[in-house]
Amino acid sequence: MQKFDVLIIGSGLAGQSAALRLAPHYKVAMISKRTLEDSASGWAQGGIAAVLDSQDSIEAHIHDTLVAGAWLNDEKSTRFVVENGRRAIEWLIDQGVPFTKDESGYHLTREGGHSARRVIHVADATGAAVQETLTQKVRNNPNIAIFEHHIAIDLITGTDPENAESRCYGAYVLDSRNGEVITIGAPNTLLATGGAGKVYLYTTNPDTSTGDGIAMAYRAGCRVANMEFIQFHPTCLYHPQAKSFLISEAVRGEGGLLKLPDGTRFMPEHDERAELAPRDIVARAIDFEMKKRGVDCVFLDISHKGEDFILHHFPNIHARCLELGIDITHDPIPVVPAAHYTCGGIISDQRGRTDVAGLYVAGEASCTGLHGANRLASNSLLECLVYSEAAVNDILHGKTIELPTLPPWDDSRVTDADEEVVISHNWDELRRFMWDYVGIVRTTKRLKRAKHRIGLLMREIDEFYANFRVTHDLIELRNLVATADLIVRCAMQRRESRGLHFSRDYPEMASKARNTVIKRRLSARQTRPANA
Repeated sequence: MQKFDVLIIGSGLAGQSAALRLAPHYKVAMISKRTLEDSASGWAQGGIAAVLDSQDSIEAHIHDTLVAGAWLNDEKSTRFVVENGRRAIEWLIDQGVPFTKDESGYHLTREGGHSARRVIHVADATGAAVQETLTQKVRNNPNIAIFEHHIAIDLITGTDPENAESRCYGAYVLDSRNGEVITIGAPNTLLATGGAGKVYLYTTNPDTSTGDGIAMAYRAGCRVANMEFIQFHPTCLYHPQAKSFLISEAVRGEGGLLKLPDGTRFMPEHDERAELAPRDIVARAIDFEMKKRGVDCVFLDISHKGEDFILHHFPNIHARCLELGIDITHDPIPVVPAAHYTCGGIISDQRGRTDVAGLYVAGEASCTGLHGANRLASNSLLECLVYSEAAVNDILHGKTIELPTLPPWDDSRVTDADEEVVISHNWDELRRFMWDYVGIVRTTKRLKRAKHRIGLLMREIDEFYANFRVTHDLIELRNLVATADLIVRCAMQRRESRGLHFSRDYPEMASKARNTVIKRRLSARQTRPANA
């Protein structure tokens, strides 16, 4: 067993910012499924929303967040994040993040759903710039042990002898390169594992977004909430060679217009805010127009802003599109909606604590109440920063506990898988029926079909997991199916249409906003140290 003071599972902005804050005080282990550079945070283009301009206000940012979230947001959490926004940005500036400047200082852009310019950015590659800056610091910190190409299998939980409550003591982790399972013990564990976009056939997320933290925490006994609210980004580049390439919200924020193949605008017919409406409205409008007219995509046109403007504001989008033969200074961009952000997740309080003692969560894997029924653009990286700091502060001021002796991983009763093709087939089937049955527009009949299919897959995967040695792909598939089950169960509980959840059977929004919460009943078998 390897022992650390804090175990961080995930290496995006939430995980890395927490590690850097903890490192002066504690010995930290960081688990990364691939490398530190591979995370959804690094893919973020638009920027980070915060009140940085004298013409803006805390109350306006809060109001915009509540409106976008269809009033399901937790107002206390929303205020907590917004009020700490400037300090979070100042911390990034202190770390050396090179935010874009103009003649008046830092350049602020505006995105859909915002009533003011409040999105600070690094051109159109904010996440990559932030990730690069922090990654260099993490790699150079002697108090942070980095485990790249490792994937957490499950959390290790037990009973706290002082108060008989459930407590997390670390995790079992697979080294994907050699198949060895190691035991990492820590009095405090932070889940910073991101969302679950890969549960859908089309997504803007990296391949690492497989709902790992959400599934592990649920299996460990944590409550999970509002998983039905999957944000579909309206504008993912539609091209056979462009896997998961996002066309930033800022393109519409800076004047980009959505058009049909014949060049006609359509957003004014769907919402008075037109292209600046929140993402759920724009995504449904595009989905409606595509199905109504039988077209494969719509088009986002920013060419009227001129070449100099486009090259200054969107150099990376311009370069990527040009590689595919699309010159956005003259041509409209073909786009379709794609799964983008998981608004629900593991329930946490304002200190990042979950239902299991010693287990924290920050970032997209969490459900803090900030996003409600729909995330406001560029609030995600802000939440990562604010809640990771909150979790760090709680860890630093918490009591010190002694780690018990943790049982090693036992694979003595399993064998190597005879047919790995089962995993790839189940993965493909899951993502396709989730896209068809649990997509932008839902019906009760479709949800029931999805639930039935998920039940069959879960039984097959559980049997596979019980009899064969774990692999990277098997762990991800197991977590994806568990996450898909939570999405469907939450969606079936919500008998209304609100935010990102639109049901043809319940098209109206209920008068009172309620969360959908799921709690797992634990058994002794679910805390076993072996996979057989």
